[in-house]
Amino acid sequence: MKASRWVVLALLIVAVACFFIFDLSQYLTLESIKAHSGALHGRVQAHPWWAGGVFFAVYAALTALSFPGTVVLTLLAGALFGLIEGTVLVSFASNVGALVAMLISRFMLRDWVQKRFGKQIAGINKGLARDGSFYLVSLRLIPIVPFVLLNPALGLTRINLWTFWWTTQLGMLPGNAIYVNAGEKLVGLRSLSGILSPSIIGTLVLLAVFPIIATRLLTYYKARKVYRGWRKPKRFDYNLVVIGGGTGGLATARTAASLKARVSLVERERLGGVAMHEGGVPTKAFRHLVNGIHARHDGQPTGEAFAELVTQVRQVTEAARHDASVEHYARLGVEVVEGEGRLSSPWTVDVGGRTLTTRAVVIATGSQPWLPPIPGIEAAEPLTCDTLLQLRERPDRLLVLGSGAGACEFAQLFKRLGCQVTLISENERLLEDDDAEAAQALTAALIADGVDLRLGLTAQRVEVIDDTRRLVCRAGEDYEQSLPFDQVLLMLGQQADVEGLGLEALKLDCGDDGTLEADEYLATRYPNIYAVGSVAGPYGASYVAEHQAWYAAFNALFGGLKRFVVSDRVIPRAVFTSPEMATVGLTEHEARELKLEFETTRLDLTTLAGAVVEGAGQGFVKVLTEQNKDRILGVTIVGEHASETLAGFVVAMKHKLGLNKLGDTVQLSPTQGEVLRRAAEIWRQQHRSARMLAWAERLNRWRIKR
Repeated sequence: MKASRWVVLALLIVAVACFFIFDLSQYLTLESIKAHSGALHGRVQAHPWWAGGVFFAVYAALTALSFPGTVVLTLLAGALFGLIEGTVLVSFASNVGALVAMLISRFMLRDWVQKRFGKQIAGINKGLARDGSFYLVSLRLIPIVPFVLLNPALGLTRINLWTFWWTTQLGMLPGNAIYVNAGEKLVGLRSLSGILSPSIIGTLVLLAVFPIIATRLLTYYKARKVYRGWRKPKRFDYNLVVIGGGTGGLATARTAASLKARVSLVERERLGGVAMHEGGVPTKAFRHLVNGIHARHDGQPTGEAFAELVTQVRQVTEAARHDASVEHYARLGVEVVEGEGRLSSPWTVDVGGRTLTTRAVVIATGSQPWLPPIPGIEAAEPLTCDTLLQLRERPDRLLVLGSGAGACEFAQLFKRLGCQVTLISENERLLEDDDAEAAQALTAALIADGVDLRLGLTAQRVEVIDDTRRLVCRAGEDYEQSLPFDQVLLMLGQQADVEGLGLEALKLDCGDDGTLEADEYLATRYPNIYAVGSVAGPYGASYVAEHQAWYAAFNALFGGLKRFVVSDRVIPRAVFTSPEMATVGLTEHEARELKLEFETTRLDLTTLAGAVVEGAGQGFVKVLTEQNKDRILGVTIVGEHASETLAGFVVAMKHKLGLNKLGDTVQLSPTQGEVLRRAAEIWRQQHRSARMLAWAERLNRWRIKR
């Protein structure tokens, strides 16, 4: 550490020590102000400039060091200096203190603040990128983030000093004035009956309603700014129009209808979306049937048997989506409109020559596979997750491009169907965003099944040589490999499907992956237009879209009265290979990147009777907890039924239940649920005090000898 930082650190330590050694907090109470207000007021009258300077320095120092007592000092300013002078003093002193706190954080506390306030900093950066200075002013007017956290957190952003200064000065001025006025009134009370005076009651009411008023004014100002140039209809046909009939859109429409809103659902093709027709539901059926064949050792299906297998998948899928119909949603109170929906204004949606007027809109149009710009790939008619189950014949040689969950799942499934499967990826390992040990276990499982892994290869072009299609890949600088194939499956990620929605006219910008910029309420730059699922990002899974649907529906209908922040704190994910891998929260690598102090509790599934008797004894469980605490930071499970076993940990993390409480939960035995109890038991054993165990041993021996 540089000498200058040591000096600043020493000064901070001295200041903190003086504050507690001399018990200065005793002077920062309402009782102390009442007791000394008379004497202090006399000194202010005798030496106004000296008193003002001392008050300014003390207030700025307390703010800079984030000590308690600034609220009491603000009240004292009203009692000693009056409304005008007190407001000026507090306004500038608090600004100076906030600036010093921000600079201290930027200068020397970067790692400490980043570790403890990382989530707040990420949220602030997102707000700054979206609304800039307006967002900073709103943070000061409405203290969603406490100032004691906000000032150091802003030190880690790229905000310049002038912007920080004027936004702090402007944003804190109204609140400071209200508190100074309250101090002037409250300290002047002579009896309890004075509390019932109109001025005191008015001040107390103003203190209570100021955050609400500030929120309404900011929302109104922002709405006026963004809606400028648009003409709002005098009446509306609907409370809500949902564009997109996939998982997220259906859930949003159902929720809104259950809240007795008039809802219209616009869908251009078929209800249920990709997840219901080509994605999660049929894929799960396909996986179940293939793994059943593999488990029974029925051999590898012939071409005719493969066609029959696909037919079974379609039949199962058809039975699973019986509720995704126009008639069913009409019974729920949702009007389904078939056609291409296009936004013509923030309140109107055009569908097939018809214009729907609505108070709010939810965009839930889902996603489509990303196709890489590989020369010749289109002529090879590549398969994607949307078209995979349209196959009528089993390919003999299948290339799978990708390294994520879908690539691993389909590579294993088609290998078990008897295909020669080669998995190709630019990455050096599979599942790079997941736990390294878990990813290695799944890699070993694919290799054991016979999948040919070609990692570190970059696809260059598709060639046809002697009627054989080949994918030419580069390995390193000069070396190329030519891989023959009958079919190629692209599993390289998804892109939000927002084409044709008319977003350009509304100036709704999209990211490179097509996602709309949405805030923590799922609202876009227009307060009445919301996004759900793949359109909102960053999670595109259907179960996440269904989770977001409630927030979008409620906020769209009742946002003027009450809004809820969408909760994405605990989002599970899984890879449905054999064995499965399921994860929630942080991995060890992510925890180290955040510089968190954590512990890992590891449990081998071979020690669980329930896992062994079900033939799922291969695998492990990792539970990450805070150092010396039982709060769960993340869980990774590798094994059969890992996705179902993870559910208990997801509930625990969502509702902030630690391992101690999980250990007190009774589980049926032997089952996979036993994992929760055993993991908690291991954690407890690791945290038993050696001294207490020694005393317990002595006590038990003494009791035997009695």
